[in-house]
Amino acid sequence: MSFSDDEDILQDFLVEAGEILEQLSEQLVDLEQRPDDTELLNAIFRGFHTVKGGAGFLQLNAMVDCCHVTENLFDILRNGKRAVTSELMDVVLQALDTVNNQFDAISNREEPPLAEPELIAQLERLVSCEDLTEAAVADSEPAAAAEPAPVAGADTAAAEGDISDTEFEQLLDAISDTDAAAAPAAGGGDSDEITEGEFDALLDQLHGKGKGPATGDKDAPVGTSSETGATPAEAAAGAAAASDSDEITEEEFESLLDQIHGSGRGPGGETPAAAAPGDKPPAAAAPSGEAAPPPAAKAGDDLITEDEFEDLLDQLHGKGKAPANEQDKAAATPPPAAKAPAPSAPAAKKTPPSAPPAKPPAAAAAAATAAPAKQPAARPGREGGQAGAGETTVRVDTQRLDDIMNMVGELVLVRNRLVRLGLSSNDEALGKAVANLDVVTADLQSAVMKTRMQPIKKVFGRFPRVVRDLARNLKKEINLELQGEDTDLDKNLVEALADPLVHLVRNAVDHGIELPATREANGKPRVGTVVLAAEQEGDHILLTITDDGGGMDADKLRGIAVDKGVLDEDAAQRLSDTEAYSLIFAPGFSTKKEISDVSGRGVGMDVVKTKITQLNGSIEIQSKLGEGSRIIIKVPLTLAIMPTLMIMLGEQTFALPLVSVNEIFHMDLTKSNVVDGQECVTIREKAIPIFHLKHWLVNGQFGAAVPEEAHVVIVSVGTQRVGFVVDQLIGQEEVVIKPLGKMLQGTPGMAGATITGDGTIALILDVPSMLQRYADSP
Repeated sequence: MSFSDDEDILQDFLVEAGEILEQLSEQLVDLEQRPDDTELLNAIFRGFHTVKGGAGFLQLNAMVDCCHVTENLFDILRNGKRAVTSELMDVVLQALDTVNNQFDAISNREEPPLAEPELIAQLERLVSCEDLTEAAVADSEPAAAAEPAPVAGADTAAAEGDISDTEFEQLLDAISDTDAAAAPAAGGGDSDEITEGEFDALLDQLHGKGKGPATGDKDAPVGTSSETGATPAEAAAGAAAASDSDEITEEEFESLLDQIHGSGRGPGGETPAAAAPGDKPPAAAAPSGEAAPPPAAKAGDDLITEDEFEDLLDQLHGKGKAPANEQDKAAATPPPAAKAPAPSAPAAKKTPPSAPPAKPPAAAAAAATAAPAKQPAARPGREGGQAGAGETTVRVDTQRLDDIMNMVGELVLVRNRLVRLGLSSNDEALGKAVANLDVVTADLQSAVMKTRMQPIKKVFGRFPRVVRDLARNLKKEINLELQGEDTDLDKNLVEALADPLVHLVRNAVDHGIELPATREANGKPRVGTVVLAAEQEGDHILLTITDDGGGMDADKLRGIAVDKGVLDEDAAQRLSDTEAYSLIFAPGFSTKKEISDVSGRGVGMDVVKTKITQLNGSIEIQSKLGEGSRIIIKVPLTLAIMPTLMIMLGEQTFALPLVSVNEIFHMDLTKSNVVDGQECVTIREKAIPIFHLKHWLVNGQFGAAVPEEAHVVIVSVGTQRVGFVVDQLIGQEEVVIKPLGKMLQGTPGMAGATITGDGTIALILDVPSMLQRYADSP
């Protein structure tokens, strides 16, 4: 297809199909745990069917083919013709991956790639209820023998999918015997006709002995019942006469109505008019006992009276429930009256010009059986259209949300400026107006931030599949529990947290959970548990990854750090257990001796630490040997507006991210000590290194005299704490992060800039990169 055509339709398809594919990924993993869940099977079937329908409308044939055969497989599964197995789920998940790849290509306006022929073949074998293992054995046989060998044994023939002439003749004999037993009334092979006795036997098989709707020739449109006293021979003779003249008499028609409705209960309760020449009876309808076709052939002029039509509808739908009555009621209101019901429209075209418009044609009587099914479906559609007009949600481009957020950020800066001016003014009216503006701006900021919020389930949804595939690969048995999936956070954070969480979950599965045999030997259940949880704590989000595996050995980590040259022996021994756990975040650090496609390179956890730091977050590890580990991540709710602690260094203003600040002291710096060449202060019997920020950040102040007393801000960097000596504390302020210009981009220690309440520019400090750049050790 040309992606430039129907762009709006394509966008709608991408949104809907994207949501369905995300749900399918979760549902397929759930299905493996609950293979007998019929509702879940139906939901997966509907998901593939919907994606196939949308792709077919856009002529995305590659996606249609893959979804179609997968949909057929789930039709087999939901009908109970095949059971859900792990091998089957491997193939289905591979098919879902293929559809996802095709979806990504379509999103990039590229032609979707075709599914692998082997995958389609496997799905078709599953649809045919074949065993994949047997098919794999057959496919693994050498294909060199294109021509059969002169002497082929039974085993060789079976392996190649061929059978001998003798076996083929036996198969034909068995089929013939089966056909003869199942259909004794099949008749001669040279004629398409069956005898009266064969037809009676067939009716007995269908309806039970003596319970057939009629007896007679297969072409007979009418039959006789015990009420009329007609014999089968008379019925056959009448049928033969009718088939010769293509006409039925009035008596035959009344007899047919008596069989269908009961004696004297025919539609209208009147004697029907004689059939006009040229009318043909519904030959195929009479044996099956259908009620709709006979009235259509009732009148010679193709018309029935209005009273007869209403009586027929009352019999079909119940007294007073006929569609005609509902139409009469709807006719009172002009808009519905303008839209005639679809089923009666085609019949109206067949009405002769001389026919009265109030009398519906006889064809409408036949269509009346289909009308009840079509009309209820049409009404919800119209109601749905009215509900759609009052839709409560609207799809908005994320760029527009970003623009609104930027404007709100500018409004926050103006608010801060006015608040500062209001505090310095003695005008009471101005103070009240500024206070009111402060409240309204805060509410507006909160409302706009909520429009950017997304549930973290968008990230959590991918992990059941990750854990499932990794556990099968590592021969482990693991149960993943998700908690707090409805916790909301900024959409940019949702996307940014995806990669770190994948590394942490994979680390818990690979390094944390033991093999089933090891767990049983240690008195644990065979199935390990990994818990991924999220919760809101103030203006931050707490994410925890917990496993009940073997835990971390701090001594082993210290030894690996020494062997890899990360630390020397003395420094490693001084590390607390919590600090030793944080060694796993060091670049190139890994507890695995062998490199695999899952772990061993020492890259994953380094990526986690770097990414969380970039998000102004923190990460902490708790572990107990033999019981398991817990990793705690703390990140802000949003990246657009940041709460900061404003400080002064000389005459310049700087902002420290409040998430990093632990506590603030006013200290006597003459009581500081020097440990290993680093100035430290003792706080609660623990030595904390301190640094004079003025020496680093203010031009010409390096090596300046140190004051005797100063404010010390204690900040957290990972699991360590350091103190920053500052000249003045201004207070807490929410700031909008502005990126630095090209000339200042990448300056160590600077995360960005903002405009303060008094209109000056303040630089936002990046604590980890600043320590890495200026301090001898963090």
